[in-house]
Amino acid sequence: MIIEEIMNRDVHSLAPSNTVRDALNIMREKKIRHLPIVDDTENIVGIITSHDLKNIFPSATNGDSTIITYDTKLEEIMIKNPLIGHPLDFIEEVALTLYDSKISCLPIVSGGKLVGIVTATDLLYTYIELTGANKPSSKIDIRVIDKPGILSNITEIFKRHNANVLSILVYPSKSHKESKIISVRVQIINPLSIIEDLRNKGFDVLWPNLPGVERL
Repeated sequence: MIIEEIMNRDVHSLAPSNTVRDALNIMREKKIRHLPIVDDTENIVGIITSHDLKNIFPSATNGDSTIITYDTKLEEIMIKNPLIGHPLDFIEEVALTLYDSKISCLPIVSGGKLVGIVTATDLLYTYIELTGANKPSSKIDIRVIDKPGILSNITEIFKRHNANVLSILVYPSKSHKESKIISVRVQIINPLSIIEDLRNKGFDVLWPNLPGVERL
């Protein structure tokens, strides 16, 4: 999936000459937390967030020589030359950028112009949708030896139960270095018959745990 599929195209922005008061007002009115700052030609030159605004006013009392007021221009306090993304970037790449850079949003630019914005909340909601966690479902975690064909063997069992698989995630097992965890979200409320079938076939089902079954 690429960013243009999930980015917010209705982007509210301000100019460097706008003030802190302007930023606070538009954030409150539009219920947003991030404001790209653009010049007269719609080129992005900075960004300001609600977190930035909350943290600037103490500067007037902590010995900082820069006095910030509601009339302070955004060009004086904005984050200049912010990181940007492109509509064709993959969401995994953008998520990694936000994580590594410890930022909460990424303006999306095409042809030098601001065309959208993506926030950490957008990415989290996309993850929820992609995994099917927002639908009535059950999650089954299975620890397997990492070898070719194992996923096919597991999905064959779900197929026999006519279970609609919403998502499959694969990640390393922390306790067993040679193993992986296959996490299957299936559109069924009571997965006990599937779990029993998996265990009868020798698969190590970690979650959900059945009553009376010991886990090592």
